[in-house]
Amino acid sequence: MSSTARPAGSVGTVLAVDLGATSGRVVASTVGPDRLDLEVLHRFPNEAVPTPEGLRTDLLALYRGVLTGLEVAGRRGLEPLSIGVDSWAVDYGLLRRGRLLAQPVHYRDERTSAAVDAVHERVPFAELYRQNGLQFLPFTTLYQLVAEQSDGLLDVADQVLLLPDLLACWLGAEPRAELTDASTTGLLTLDADPVWNIALAERLGLDPAVLPPLVAPGAVTGTLSAALAGRTGLPASTQVVAVGSHDTASAVVGVPMEEQDAAYISCGTWGLVGLELDRPVVSDEAREAGFTNELGVDGRIRFLHNVMGLWVLSQTVREWEADGATVDLPELLRAAAGTDVPALFDVDDPVFLAPGPMTPRITRWLTEHDRPVPSGTAAWVATVVASLAQAMADAVATAGRLADRRVGVVHLVGGGALNDLLARGIADRSGLPVLAGPVEATALGNVLVQARAAGLVPDTLEGMRALVRRTHPPRRVEPGQRPS
Repeated sequence: MSSTARPAGSVGTVLAVDLGATSGRVVASTVGPDRLDLEVLHRFPNEAVPTPEGLRTDLLALYRGVLTGLEVAGRRGLEPLSIGVDSWAVDYGLLRRGRLLAQPVHYRDERTSAAVDAVHERVPFAELYRQNGLQFLPFTTLYQLVAEQSDGLLDVADQVLLLPDLLACWLGAEPRAELTDASTTGLLTLDADPVWNIALAERLGLDPAVLPPLVAPGAVTGTLSAALAGRTGLPASTQVVAVGSHDTASAVVGVPMEEQDAAYISCGTWGLVGLELDRPVVSDEAREAGFTNELGVDGRIRFLHNVMGLWVLSQTVREWEADGATVDLPELLRAAAGTDVPALFDVDDPVFLAPGPMTPRITRWLTEHDRPVPSGTAAWVATVVASLAQAMADAVATAGRLADRRVGVVHLVGGGALNDLLARGIADRSGLPVLAGPVEATALGNVLVQARAAGLVPDTLEGMRALVRRTHPPRRVEPGQRPS
């Protein structure tokens, strides 16, 4: 299918479903040559559910949240041209004859520990990296699928759909795998025209027949189902468009960069730190440094490192709240700005991956490394934010070195752009100016790919990013700059 271009200067509305690791939202956007408005219609939580079988994603609750957002749009009388879905990467649903077999396992579940060894026995990691370009993460989809084999459901399933593709399918789309998210599975080739790596799948004992057809961002994959059009009041002509369905791919589209020497940090629950390149970097040094090569929109390569992100801070705050404290995070961040940092810790240590109280794990890490432990909540916040800033600054420097590119500026987008202490920490520790914002880069990227399919915005990434700069200009933070 293909969308119909509209006359130059046209303005239209699209809906973005943006599912992050801790929350989801449905966003309406009015888009035109000099217009890029966003309005959150509905926001809802996303919390993994511990079950006797392990940690699960509550996909039905997420779908209910999406439907509520679409119903709000219908009550408002909106007539969107299209809907696009993005979410976090690697997780999937198993289907048989179009029916979901079970609630998806969450990537933070610990089931893949044995599967990692099994995969690397069949395909050593150095060879795997040359084939798929992905840094080692124990929850990459291929490890999950190998772990799935022991549960038996994979033998019953006839299709694997990544979560944004599954939700798009429930809205009315054909079952497809969008390229940017498919590239996070570890089962896509690194070719200029990537395809499923059938030989690798078979070598791992996986049936390639469960992998759906691939589509590029911007493809129209269906229209809103008649049932949902009737329920929501939205037009039955509303198209479902594949966007950069990996939320980081959408976020990078929404980075307002114009500089050739720019790095980006998409910072929310995770901190994705890297460069946009024309070709992958799969050197031994890149592998050892933990850098990944994922597909971006228009075939660009997102060469990046996953830093644990604001997850560490949010889990720390949740721990205090669970103990009965009332936490005013903005006030704590202001207090932390005037507090000495007693020591830094490695936020990328896998010990910080699982949910749960964070300060005991940080304390243990600091003690084992003969470093002082913070005293008081302000010092704890200062330590966490400074450690995040250092990890992100280090990743920027390493990315530039590995890709042989001089980095002159860092764009910080996502929720982390609101954290002035983090932005100043990155600037100070990298020695580079930081351009903070937009906060809603992921939703903007989702919207822009849909709008381009409808002929509402320029055809190029550069043109779309110029629109972001005009409508959502970032704020500049210089190294050594103190709060005003």
